[in-house]
Amino acid sequence: MLELRGVGRSFGDRQVLHDVTFDVLPGRMTGFVGSNGAGKTTTMRIILGVLSADTGTVRLDGDDLLPEDRRRFGYMPEERGLYPKMRVAEQLVYLARLHGLDRATAKRNTADLLDQLGLGERAGDTVQSLSLGNQQRAQIAAALVHDPEVLVLDEPFSGLDPIAVETVLTVLKSRADAGAPVLFSSHQLDIVERLCDDLVVIADGSIRATGSREGLREEHSGQRYELLVAGDASWVREVPGVRVVELASGRALFDVAAPPFAQDVLRRAIAADTVRGFVRKRPSLAQIFREVIQ
Repeated sequence: MLELRGVGRSFGDRQVLHDVTFDVLPGRMTGFVGSNGAGKTTTMRIILGVLSADTGTVRLDGDDLLPEDRRRFGYMPEERGLYPKMRVAEQLVYLARLHGLDRATAKRNTADLLDQLGLGERAGDTVQSLSLGNQQRAQIAAALVHDPEVLVLDEPFSGLDPIAVETVLTVLKSRADAGAPVLFSSHQLDIVERLCDDLVVIADGSIRATGSREGLREEHSGQRYELLVAGDASWVREVPGVRVVELASGRALFDVAAPPFAQDVLRRAIAADTVRGFVRKRPSLAQIFREVIQ
């Protein structure tokens, strides 16, 4: 397990991280989300030792991280950092060898990853000859080629088309399923919602929410309900303790001051024998994000 406890960091007089505390659990995909300048990249660079923390600690499996521990990490920075004139496969083998793999294993890992990421036919091409999306796939391969035990990925889906996103999702999920803690940042909240097991929301350098995807959706679900009826649903406006959010033919989306008011709506619909559906609505991660960063 990767643990951050009370991490703080300043640049001059400006404090950019305030008491950052969260966990990245083994075998789980943790989405790290926040607006530009919220502190995601700075946090990731501290985890990797690129920057030092002014306060707090970063631990792996209960022990403070040492430089040799970080050799077990796979890191993908937001900025592309591959050698543009070097051939893709040659570069990946070189990076794997820098991490201590023998040549045969490095070549095997490279071939497997390029096939998984749909780059097998581009193995002999230079990085600069690839499209931006394929350069992003190659960057992801570089983070994975040495079989890391922990993954830290800064905007891994940036510039990818929908098909490429699905390919990368499959590869990353397989690493998590094998037991690796995976931390990734993304501005694409729809992807985070589909992929992550856990979520960390940061704003202005402070953690605003953290927990499992479903746990956070339940925690922030409030008292919103959807009623589907055969016929007109405008009568819902008349029920005490109810505030209608959306109203259409046969459908009412509404908030209630307390659960008993929702039951009043349901009883009235049942009495009229018009109920077609009644469900409590849980928020999307995008809605939770907007709520907690305000």
